[in-house]
Amino acid sequence: MGTLFILMLERVGLIIVLAYLLLSIPYFKTVLMKRERWRSKLQLMVIFSVFAFISNFTGVEISQDLQVVNQLFTSLDPTSSLANTRVLTIGVSGLIGGTPVGLVVGLVSGIIRYMQGGSDPHIYFISSTLIGLLSGLFGNNFIGKNVFPKSSHGAYIGILTEMVQMSSILLLSSNSAQAWNLVQLIGLPMILTNSIGMALFLSIIQSFNKLEQETRAVQTHAVLELAEATLPYFRAGLTEEASGKVAQIIQDTMKVSAVSITDTEKIVAHVGAASDHHKPPKSILTDLSKAVLETGQVKEAHSHTEIGCHVEGCPLEAAVVIPLTVRNEVRGTLKFYFTDQQNLTYVERQLAEGLGKIFSSQLEFGELDTQKRLLQDAEIKSLQAQVNPHFFFNALNTISALIRIDSEKARELLFQLSAFFRSNLQGARQNLISIEKELEQVDAYVSLELARFPDRFSVEKELSKSVLDYSIPPFMLQVLVENAVKHAFKGKKVGNKVTIQITEENEALIIKVSDNGIGVQEDILGDLGIKTINSEEGTGSAVENLNRRLISLFGNEAKIQIQSGKTGTSVSSRIPKRRSDS
Repeated sequence: MGTLFILMLERVGLIIVLAYLLLSIPYFKTVLMKRERWRSKLQLMVIFSVFAFISNFTGVEISQDLQVVNQLFTSLDPTSSLANTRVLTIGVSGLIGGTPVGLVVGLVSGIIRYMQGGSDPHIYFISSTLIGLLSGLFGNNFIGKNVFPKSSHGAYIGILTEMVQMSSILLLSSNSAQAWNLVQLIGLPMILTNSIGMALFLSIIQSFNKLEQETRAVQTHAVLELAEATLPYFRAGLTEEASGKVAQIIQDTMKVSAVSITDTEKIVAHVGAASDHHKPPKSILTDLSKAVLETGQVKEAHSHTEIGCHVEGCPLEAAVVIPLTVRNEVRGTLKFYFTDQQNLTYVERQLAEGLGKIFSSQLEFGELDTQKRLLQDAEIKSLQAQVNPHFFFNALNTISALIRIDSEKARELLFQLSAFFRSNLQGARQNLISIEKELEQVDAYVSLELARFPDRFSVEKELSKSVLDYSIPPFMLQVLVENAVKHAFKGKKVGNKVTIQITEENEALIIKVSDNGIGVQEDILGDLGIKTINSEEGTGSAVENLNRRLISLFGNEAKIQIQSGKTGTSVSSRIPKRRSDS
């Protein structure tokens, strides 16, 4: 029994070594990670069937007189039996792949064992099938939970399945006495070795799975760091300046031989090896990149020939090329190059693919931001164009009337109208102007209105010089002052006053235009600035447009606040401080 135990441990050791080598292959690890898919199950059936073949043909022959024969790959005497690691491989296949895999591997192993012959070979066909079915049922539970069985599970299932094997020998043997003697000899060694082997096999899988998870965690951390560092550049698009900075950041982080970025026609960045001929803005040189642009699929190369660079002496020996897509359209490529093909591993490819997806998203977000700004600018220009044109006609009529009465005054008003026109044209081309220029616009408007209605109202300004360089939307003050002049003083001929107040509050400006007029009617006050109003006094569209512009530029915090009563009305807005560029 001791001799058999040692020999069986040797066979188990062989299986464990093969398992370790198999798990070192990225392809097999991928199959394991996706073992719930039928394609992976078919592949596991093939792999574990090979293990079953090895297990059967590396068994230890037990002669009729219960002598241990330590020979490999021998045909069995009709009276001999075989101690092997068949239960180990069938049990692991079922625990990993579930019922289909366990059952198929059990059948294959049973057929092989039956063909080897020996004493009552049909027993081992039946027991192998039962073991495959039993271990597969346990395996289904782990697959359902998306976890791998622990080594302790392997030990328990190893003992249980080996007991099924021993029970089958006792129940199905043609010679009960010989069967009992055989079980006494092989029972304990096989139960111990196969359960230990199953536990070790699963322990190796657990270790590789843990290593895989740790590797992915490291990759995720690296990807997030790169994503954060490159976000401002990729969202600017595939320009040479932005892409060059991105390529440098990636190479510093990943330590690859070279990083290259292209659009659909040319190289926009290349950092690292071969930068003497892979230069922006040269046309794309490699056949590999052209293939990625055509197919939209990730491509990998492990030789200079596969890369397809036609420049003699190019040091690049391996590459992985990832398409950069925006809304399923290929806009360029991200390429990682290696001067030693051994450095391109499964980990590098996975990391590259992850970065490619994130960078594609950044490009798409950048385009969406650009479109949003363009739409916002178009809306603002449209709103700015809605300034009441009647003012211009009224101003021209006033100047025309003054030409004969007071030509100097008419000349002065003409200059004011010219300034007002100039400010309107500038405002139509800008989203923000300085408070100083906006006040010039207000002064021009007030001068023209007072020429029509002398001493009808006055405008006071309460602000410090420190705010004059800050920016506000064009026409903001002018619209509010004009609105007060038109609607606040109905029935009042004297003592009418409009006050412009601009104060600083931390990083914001509080802008308020108030009047001492008759106030806003209560039934329309709630809708003013929000929607068009049906009123004899006007529609309120100017204030509504202003409110929409403020929200579009600065968000909801900037929306206008209106307070009104019998003593007057005030309209205020809180906007962030921004220095004027002009």
